[in-house]
Amino acid sequence: MAETIQCDLAVIGGGPGGYTAAFRAADLGKTVVLIEEGERIGGVCLNVGCIPSKTLLHAAEIIAEARDAAAYGVQFPAPEIDLDTLRGKKDQVIGKLTGGLAGLAKARKVRILRGRGQFTSPNTIQVTPAAPPAGPDSPSGADSPSGADSPSGADSPSGADSPTGESGPTGETHQVRFENAIIAVGSAPVKLPFIPSDDPRIWDSTDALALPFIPGRLAVLGGGIIGLEMAQVYAALGSEVTIIEMLDQIIPPADADLVRPLAMKIAKEYKAVYTSTKLTGVDAAAEAISISLEGPKAPSSIEADALLVAVGRRPNGGLVGAESIGIRLDEKGFIPVNERLATEVPNIYAVGDATGNPMLAHKAVHEGKIAAEVIAGMKSAFTPMGIPSVAYTDPEIAWVGYTEKEARAAGVDYEKGAFPWAAGGRALAAAQSHGITKALFHAETGRIIGAGIVGARAGDLIAEAALAIEMGADAADIGATIHPHPTFAETMAFAAETAEGTITDAMPPKKSRRPN
Repeated sequence: MAETIQCDLAVIGGGPGGYTAAFRAADLGKTVVLIEEGERIGGVCLNVGCIPSKTLLHAAEIIAEARDAAAYGVQFPAPEIDLDTLRGKKDQVIGKLTGGLAGLAKARKVRILRGRGQFTSPNTIQVTPAAPPAGPDSPSGADSPSGADSPSGADSPSGADSPTGESGPTGETHQVRFENAIIAVGSAPVKLPFIPSDDPRIWDSTDALALPFIPGRLAVLGGGIIGLEMAQVYAALGSEVTIIEMLDQIIPPADADLVRPLAMKIAKEYKAVYTSTKLTGVDAAAEAISISLEGPKAPSSIEADALLVAVGRRPNGGLVGAESIGIRLDEKGFIPVNERLATEVPNIYAVGDATGNPMLAHKAVHEGKIAAEVIAGMKSAFTPMGIPSVAYTDPEIAWVGYTEKEARAAGVDYEKGAFPWAAGGRALAAAQSHGITKALFHAETGRIIGAGIVGARAGDLIAEAALAIEMGADAADIGATIHPHPTFAETMAFAAETAEGTITDAMPPKKSRRPN
């Protein structure tokens, strides 16, 4: 046993929630130890999730724009894909961001211990050496609790993230004694027991982001955000894509009207999209992967050269010994917390994917900040009015607050304003006429309670609606805010004006709600 380390706060997991909590606590005067099993902090999002996927999606966007430029009289030859260069660009982006986090940790004197953290009491954590990394493109243990979905990073030597004293891969075991602790251990891809796990042609999202090869035929099990984003990347690179989704629409949480433009587009571009379809078996033969299906419009089987399994993620909260110190897990494996992110054990907090849906990095960041502030004695609480969700597909789909299906299920009486981008100048100029912006307003108070957008940069545009929901804005507030023209952003004002009955950029409303 190496030294016993004393600190005010120990954080297990160096992903968005973990490093945010560590940095905020340090800024508030706490001594902080951040325990991270991966080679680099940043967690799944930065290393094998949000950031690399968006880098690859940008490449896919460039390919699509070059193809679509023909409609504007601009011709490009067919693209040549250099997979090594594309991988290198992805890793370069990751490296810049992880290097930046290392500098932020050093500036705050946050000590980073590389290893697996396990509670041994409500005030102690044992940190055991992390498993040796498998290679620059391989995760160091997909089931690892503390950011272990992060790749080892060929250009990230041991200790690079910890200029203030990382244990490194020395084989030493440390004990950390703390006053408070935060569990920020994230989640891992769900693995299905009947699908072979040792075949290099059967991928989870981490494998797909490593770009092992471009399959001629790619089957994607799961029509959610992760599956569709990866499908878009590989389709742009030349794969023939088949989507298999068990529910009756792709991106099930979103309203059908927002999903429809994407569904119509990929139905034309992909080999097939099977909804209401179950995968019942996988035979990984030498020549191809045979996939058995059961669905109203699906064949009994299809063949593929690679299968991406993207059926969701499971929380890692059960992998840190939380139950041994009195922290119960719910039936789905989440750690219950209150609005101050506190668990049942008074000095232990939890944030991010481990605490429940939605499993989103931006949710984890805000939770991490709140938990650190609570520990520092501030009167903070995590009480958001809405958490945005975004599918970075083409077109993008984004929503925040109530969806229509949620409002109806909850019995909320609402009024809707929807503006079709086909009536918007910027959208028409950019060949984005399929877009829609809609906003939902409480029928009694008039305040905005939800919004959804499908179209170019929907993920950026939804931020205005998120702010409006937090500020309690009504349709008049949004419509009377002067938006630049012509832009995609002005469609939010047009949606509000439609609900209010003051729209002039569409057919005249039946009546105006604004008084004379």
